[in-house]
Amino acid sequence: MDAFCVDVAPACFHGVVDDDDDLRRESAVVGAGWLCFVIGTALGTLVLWGVARPLAGQGSVGIPAALVVGAVAAASFAVASVRHRRGDTAGMPVWQAIVVRVSDAAVALAVAGVSALAVLCAGEVLAVGLDGLEVPPLGGGLLTGVAAAAAGGFAYGLGMRLRTRELVTLLFAFLVAGTLFSMLTAADPRWWERNFSQLGAGGATAWAFNGTLAVGGLLLATVGSYVGRDLHRILGDDALGRIGRVVVLFALAGAALAAIGLLPLHRAPVAHNVAAFLLLALLPVLAVDATAVVPGPPRVLTLTTVGVGIALVVAVLLWRPLAMYSAAALEAVAVGLVFVWLTTLMRTLAALAPDRPRPSARPRLRAR
Repeated sequence: MDAFCVDVAPACFHGVVDDDDDLRRESAVVGAGWLCFVIGTALGTLVLWGVARPLAGQGSVGIPAALVVGAVAAASFAVASVRHRRGDTAGMPVWQAIVVRVSDAAVALAVAGVSALAVLCAGEVLAVGLDGLEVPPLGGGLLTGVAAAAAGGFAYGLGMRLRTRELVTLLFAFLVAGTLFSMLTAADPRWWERNFSQLGAGGATAWAFNGTLAVGGLLLATVGSYVGRDLHRILGDDALGRIGRVVVLFALAGAALAAIGLLPLHRAPVAHNVAAFLLLALLPVLAVDATAVVPGPPRVLTLTTVGVGIALVVAVLLWRPLAMYSAAALEAVAVGLVFVWLTTLMRTLAALAPDRPRPSARPRLRAR
């Protein structure tokens, strides 16, 4: 009986400690959400003070509320990062610490963007169901506070324990939110007969789609930085050359995605199309190279990479020469398949990579 207690007690105690940590983490997220509600309500009421406003359209509560919510979410993420992950760079050389902090800044920008776009999308949807409703300043402030609480709580939890797979979810949530808002406010309701680039080709809200792609490209490059972090935790300094190649491919794919937004189709059609085809060419190279670097590589990741590659070829053939759907449908299929592959890669890395930071022993970044 004594031996049983000796063997079992540490495991039980470890479970209690884990439960306590989870409870403290959730309590911190809830507390951050309430604080963001108070701040968001105060700022929202202040910026909306004056006459009653509609939910969407010109002079609505949408853009002021979105700016407040985005700023509150970014600040919440920053505070959580400083409070809970300050020691992540301890013992790291300067180059590695800079990579970590720059990546965190990019994530904060993406958190602000996805929060703001979510508010704008919600405003457009509510305006359809509540046609003609005008919101007074205090009411608009309370709505802003509710949105700030949701976004701020999410951002705080993300900042407390930032994992690569959560970045992928954030990336696609950001792209979906920006695309939905652009679709809801598109000047040409039949844009889908051509391609998604039509959403950024003129119109009062073209900035939303183009801006989504630009910031989405930055976030894709940041995902590559965190993939490199996880691979380094698994493989160490000896694999920095191979890891660096994967990070560079992610950065190039992110730059191509950003260029698609920064060079709209109606202003720079040639450059826009070059960036789009470059992204299309980089993605399979990235998938093959990243799969090869992951130790093993695990069978599920290899099969997913091959399966996604075959599916992309079939999707392209269904577009041309079979002409079974438009380029917009092909783009939607391609984005979905990329999400499947990225999710598989992130789950694989989450299973292999330790949670603790791994400082590099190299004072300078040199690939061997």
